[in-house]
Amino acid sequence: MSHTADLVAALKAELKASGLTYAALAEQLDMAESSVKRMFSANGDLTLSRVDAICRVLGMEFADLARKVADRQPLMQQLSHAQEAAVVADRQLLMVAICVMSQMPFEDIVAAYAISEAEATACLLRLDRLGIIGLRAGNRYSLKVAKGFRWLPDGPVMRFFRTEVLADYFAGDFAGDAELLSVVHGEIGRNAATAFHDRLARLAQDFANQHLADQKLPAAQRERFTVVLGMRSWLMPALRAFRRDGGAA
Repeated sequence: MSHTADLVAALKAELKASGLTYAALAEQLDMAESSVKRMFSANGDLTLSRVDAICRVLGMEFADLARKVADRQPLMQQLSHAQEAAVVADRQLLMVAICVMSQMPFEDIVAAYAISEAEATACLLRLDRLGIIGLRAGNRYSLKVAKGFRWLPDGPVMRFFRTEVLADYFAGDFAGDAELLSVVHGEIGRNAATAFHDRLARLAQDFANQHLADQKLPAAQRERFTVVLGMRSWLMPALRAFRRDGGAA
């Protein structure tokens, strides 16, 4: 869909929400109703001056309309290899990217990490240019990735986590309050495996939603946790070496 079509769709939605008919809008714009209908048609010519005039009738700023258009765009399920590579290439940018993926406010990023406001702003601008966020006034932003977003399975970010993060994560004893490490091996049917996959995906989303919900709590009542969920068709090397079938899973 073109940007013009997106704009028309957003204006139509605003007109409907306000209860303003084409006839009423035509009267406000001093135009014929037929001209207004033609303007909103698939082949209509909606100039920026007309958009501004319609926004004034609706009592909204063009910036608000543009934000609504942006919010209507489909959210990305994954980044491209080039986008991930750009993020991983700069560790400061990667840090800010991870923070914004958790929808951490700008002020909290600067307060929690060794980064200046100018550096954090520069990182947000780069993430905006990469198409990962939509940057707004006052360093507010909106994510352009979907709730079920996943890094590329063998992309730059996951390779970074495998080489530099996982060993440190699993070096812990997982003995603290609310900590758990459980490794379970078994053979199950493919349908059951699919069901477990879906349940794990929902659990990951539940954790992400809880993170957002608990941002209203005082900082003293929140504790940092990282959940790592994994499920694959795999047999640990200690067992695979003894398989009579040569190590086939």
